[in-house]
Amino acid sequence: MRPKITFISLLVLAVWPLSTLAVTPFTRTFPLGDCTFLTEGNNPYFKLQVGRELHLDNAACVESDNCDELEEVVITVLNETEDIDLMIDGEPTTVTTRVVEENESVDGELEEISRNFFAECEGTGDVYYFGEEVDIYEDDVIVSNEGAWRAGVDGAKPGLFMPGGAFLLGARYFQELAPDVAMDRAENVKMGLNRVTPAGTFNDCVRIKETTPLEPSEVSIKYYCAGVGIVFDDGIKLTDIVE
Repeated sequence: MRPKITFISLLVLAVWPLSTLAVTPFTRTFPLGDCTFLTEGNNPYFKLQVGRELHLDNAACVESDNCDELEEVVITVLNETEDIDLMIDGEPTTVTTRVVEENESVDGELEEISRNFFAECEGTGDVYYFGEEVDIYEDDVIVSNEGAWRAGVDGAKPGLFMPGGAFLLGARYFQELAPDVAMDRAENVKMGLNRVTPAGTFNDCVRIKETTPLEPSEVSIKYYCAGVGIVFDDGIKLTDIVE
């Protein structure tokens, strides 16, 4: 029997924001069991190529007196792998991942080094994120490992870091799935963009908005360009590519 629609229910539908009804939830379940994972890959927006380095900073902002601190980031695809033990589709599995190091400094002083674990799904080109080791520094001394997580430990699962294939506008997905520790999620918001950076002008760029339910007010904006990778990260821009 079809449910009877009352005047009250019609009124609720009339006043409920259409934008709320149309919001797509963030995907948190991925077809990991269908993947043969590779430690090297050619996802156009996130290349896992050993020896590749991306250098970013906000020097131009500092020089124009619009920024108080010089922020520098070096992202390096290391000639190292890390085995991650976890359950996939109910089966104990070991995935060999590529280690990508991110080195961050502020005004020349080391602030953080993270060793991030990625693998690309053969065929789809999807890059999955399996965790990270984090060292946070003060005066060249490690003072914290906050934010570290590992798939298969304490309920943590791999997230989708960068989709392969077509860039789908509106796609929303968790990049990290470590409860109470790291829950970054991404939304594909723009595509077909051009970006000008100290390293050059790039085409076929996309804009990704990152948020986390752990800090609901925080929003991070990143731009990635095809064949290059990240070129903009919350104000710091790509300055050099080493391949």
